[in-house]
Amino acid sequence: MATGFLTIDLDALARNWKALDRASAADVQTAAVVKAEGYGLGIGPVARTLARAGARHFFVAVAEEGAAIRETLGRGPDIYVFSGHMAGDTDMINDLDLIPMLNSVDQLTRHLEALPAQPFGIQLDTGMNRLGMERAEWQAVAEIALTAGPRLIMSHLASADDPADPLNAQQLAAFVEMTQGCGVPRSLASTGGILMGKDYHFDVTRPGIGLYGGRPFEEADPVAHLDIPVIQTRDIDPGEVVGYGGTWTAPAQCRIATVAAGYADGLTRHLSNKGHLFHDGAPCPIVGRVSMDLIGVDISHLTSEPRTLQMLGTDQSIDDVADAAGTIGYEILTSLGARYKRRYSGAGA
Repeated sequence: MATGFLTIDLDALARNWKALDRASAADVQTAAVVKAEGYGLGIGPVARTLARAGARHFFVAVAEEGAAIRETLGRGPDIYVFSGHMAGDTDMINDLDLIPMLNSVDQLTRHLEALPAQPFGIQLDTGMNRLGMERAEWQAVAEIALTAGPRLIMSHLASADDPADPLNAQQLAAFVEMTQGCGVPRSLASTGGILMGKDYHFDVTRPGIGLYGGRPFEEADPVAHLDIPVIQTRDIDPGEVVGYGGTWTAPAQCRIATVAAGYADGLTRHLSNKGHLFHDGAPCPIVGRVSMDLIGVDISHLTSEPRTLQMLGTDQSIDDVADAAGTIGYEILTSLGARYKRRYSGAGA
């Protein structure tokens, strides 16, 4: 088979959730963010695994993702929708018991007029300037919103991956000021906020990337393992080039493996002449440009001919690949392509 094997370790996913759950007090509820098809790893297996681990609250980006969670898990868990109550979402929110996180006066009006008995939450902007009601907007409608009984009030930290950034403390102070005495469960922390300590935990935490093996949760177990088959190997002489444009020239006689993956599979061209794959712990440099379906890899130093080379696993995390590509682990993980043969391992497989 000439496609890569993407193995998702569901036991590691569950361990990561439990570890982040233990990072807060027993009376703090630990949710799970499962947007973007479970960060690209498959919404069904991911959601079922996290529910078995203990998650009872799930967050998605849009209502359609909420529908997929509801189909997978049934009527039990709470499913919160970050984008709120968009025009056209009313029937889906009502029929599937989704909880929109209302981001504006317009969304609040739409929800209370269309579904006055349906649960909702409120999202506040405390300095990220992305989603949520700003201070003046919230002050204008807080009495109406609180009287209607929101299920949750939340905001989102812009710099939680950098605990030293003063914006974290500023957003925390703004969130406390905007919600003090509201009598509603509150949520501020995603993975980075959880790791910054109890001041950021409030009533509900929302781990996302840390569940899937990414920073800033450095102790996370790797969840995604990507092995790519070698299609062909060849010896090349000094001065010969590899790949489109001849961007890499052999400094000596080399043995080059061509593996079956490329930018169509989520392995960005920014890895050209920068990234590595691994074989039994040995790093093997990417040489030449990453093309749509193929990558050249220098295996001159290996003592055996590999059948596959590993891109993700115990030797290299999503963040290691991201560092080489000049991006973030989120993008690497959520870009993993549809051509990979996916295998699930662990108790939930």
